Amino acid sequence: MLLNEDLTKRTLVHAATLEWVPSPAKGVERRMLFRIGDEKARATSIVRYAPESSFSHHQHPGGEEFLVLDGVFQDESGDFPAGTYVRNPPGTGHAPRSDSGCTILVKLWQFKAADRERIVRLPGEGQAAAPRSGVMSSTVLFEGSNERVVMEEWQAGADVEVANPKGLELLVIGGGFTESGDTLGSWSWLRLPAGLKLHAKAGPLGARVWYKSAPLLHEDVQVFDAPPQEGPDR
Repeated sequence: MLLNEDLTKRTLVHAATLEWVPSPAKGVERRMLFRIGDEKARATSIVRYAPESSFSHHQHPGGEEFLVLDGVFQDESGDFPAGTYVRNPPGTGHAPRSDSGCTILVKLWQFKAADRERIVRLPGEGQAAAPRSGVMSSTVLFEGSNERVVMEEWQAGADVEVANPKGLELLVIGGGFTESGDTLGSWSWLRLPAGLKLHAKAGPLGARVWYKSAPLLHEDVQVFDAPPQEGPDR
């Protein structure tokens, strides 16, 4: 399966309007944003866990990165409430579940091959970034491996710019903004190729956004071999 695989083009998906597609695990559904592959895939998705749903323990040979959008995501290492950001690098594994239900943004098979840095940022954690026009708060969740991951709050009605020297991927968490004639609301996902700067106009409620500044696919990305021991893709 190929979905939004052309990384040279501006890509916008209003994920809140998509149908939920069942995954191999009962009670776990997804909205696909980017995909190269079938059930084992290099992929970015929004995934919803019904209460008391789970996956069996499985490995992530290509790494896994996720942001909890609502509810509480859980695995053997703890409980991760909405706003938590986690990087599980290549070679890690877990048995994910949610007792009360949750929704997450998840990226699979997009780590650099040698990346082994695990990060857990609970809500409120991270490093404050330098202030800039129109941005009420900016928190760096991760910086390394040629990536910079940020959570920001934009002031209502503000004009906001985000530099894009490498490639940019953004998800609206709350509120919204306009960009290039499009209106982005909650769970709108935008991907821009390197060099295409983001010029945004925050809406009347402002905007809360998560974004990653990084190559859209690392030159030394983990080789995708879909080993049989890996669990079902989310």
